[in-house]
Amino acid sequence: MKVIGAGFGRTGTLSLKEALETLGFGPCYHMSEVSSHPEHAPLWTAAANGSDVDWNAIFEEYESTVDWPSAAFYVWLIEAYPDAPVILSVRDPDTWYESCINTIYPASAPEAGSDFATSDDPMAQMIAAVIWQGTFQGKFRDKRHAVSVFERHIEEVQTRVPADRLLVFDVRQGWEPLCGFLGVEVPENQPFPRVNSTLDWQNERAARDEEPETEQRA
Repeated sequence: MKVIGAGFGRTGTLSLKEALETLGFGPCYHMSEVSSHPEHAPLWTAAANGSDVDWNAIFEEYESTVDWPSAAFYVWLIEAYPDAPVILSVRDPDTWYESCINTIYPASAPEAGSDFATSDDPMAQMIAAVIWQGTFQGKFRDKRHAVSVFERHIEEVQTRVPADRLLVFDVRQGWEPLCGFLGVEVPENQPFPRVNSTLDWQNERAARDEEPETEQRA
């Protein structure tokens, strides 16, 4: 593991994933990778329930990680991989909350009532255990509570991780601070990735929902 991402989802983590892979720190783990490795979901759920986890069993194929579920366990990861620098992706708390409440929350929170969220799918159970129950105590709909958890997480990361090991990063800053922190050259003639905006997410979700059931299962 060469880079640990400690920022919550919806802080530009998919853009950061693509940026790290462009810079040679890939493959990069992200919530999207759990879909490709469903065997990982029970391991994350076990970690959320306090069980010991063999991190190498999850990250064997990866050189970096961002987003949930791993961001919820950054304290364990910085100990398991003591030489890995840490990137804390951040954004304005209000826009972060609005992004979550309009994308991942209705799709995956049990209290939001989606069919997936209330199913016995191991990934749905993992997301609930790690994020909606484990991180937000089932109260994400309460904006004041959710934002306070978000802000407290940012403060705690900056307290726990030594300053020389940590980059607090807003993806709007682009390549320069990221490359400087990682000690690599800025890619020439290549814009910083800008992917998975709220509108992008909603459009992709709508397209998936319109697919015939047989295609969705393929």
